Amino acid sequence: MEEVKRIVNNIRNGNISPIYFLMGDEPYYIDKIAQFISDNLLTEEEKGFNQMVLYGKEVSLDQVLGNAKRYPMMSERQVVIVKEAQHLSRNIEELSSYAANPQTSTVLVFCFKYKKLDKRKKLHKTLLANGSVIFDSKKLYENQVSDWIRLTLKQKGYAISHKASVLLVEYLGTDLSRINNELEKLQLVLPKNTEINPDLIEKHIGISKDYNNFELKKAIGEKNVVKATRIINYFAQNPRDNPFVVTVSLLHNFFTQLLQYHGLSDHSPKNVASALRINPYFVGEFQIASRNYPMKRVSTIIAYLREMDLKGKGVGSYNISQADLLKELLVKII
Repeated sequence: MEEVKRIVNNIRNGNISPIYFLMGDEPYYIDKIAQFISDNLLTEEEKGFNQMVLYGKEVSLDQVLGNAKRYPMMSERQVVIVKEAQHLSRNIEELSSYAANPQTSTVLVFCFKYKKLDKRKKLHKTLLANGSVIFDSKKLYENQVSDWIRLTLKQKGYAISHKASVLLVEYLGTDLSRINNELEKLQLVLPKNTEINPDLIEKHIGISKDYNNFELKKAIGEKNVVKATRIINYFAQNPRDNPFVVTVSLLHNFFTQLLQYHGLSDHSPKNVASALRINPYFVGEFQIASRNYPMKRVSTIIAYLREMDLKGKGVGSYNISQADLLKELLVKII
């Protein structure tokens, strides 16, 4: 993200703010900025007396501010990092008085995950008016994560095929921290300049390149009964790696998007990708599926999937195996 680069570059250039209020739904960038501050503002010798990590679950806002108002020892500045700061949300507005006149020798960092400040209230306005940084870490849409994977690997000297990046997103979701952990595992075992492909993903991460929800969704969209049955049988034999509720959820999303596709007046690839918030790579799948599943049929399938979701959670399906649920699911859809 450009804003992350700007914050990091400002710190590198000595343009350091008194307060960094890092908030939002995507914890990955919040952690990255906080870690950069932790690693780079003080020397190892200075950190012993002048760097403190507090946890919002364990301290009050008054205790945080008490530490922030201290003077550094044998150092130009001190750093106070408040992790899990969202637990201080009940009285976070009381930070306003400190934000209006912050201690110039303290860098105070709030990791305010999964929540945001109200822009209409005093604290947000006071932080902006007094040289502090407010960073809103927004969750990436699924269609943006593949590009994020590609750019992240490119910065580290690696490439990745499109199918491999899609496979990671299908398996790991949009949790950037979780994805990054898997990418780091690959970087440990693969030399630089390697192009990561589905075979390497399968070998080193354990995600099957042939038997996964991505391939199942594609087979169902094409009404390829033979392929879909093979994948369903594999899932039934490996239930721990392929939870039924996850499969139902992904298929529900697919058919919900297919219903939206039917409702579009403009079926050009660019418009479809924008309207459904999908990678253009997937537009062809919806074009094929729309021919195999008319709008009325899609509505019926969505109702089936809701019913199967309840059964998968034990509602009205006492002692039914995942294998039987998967077979019933496939029959009802195709």
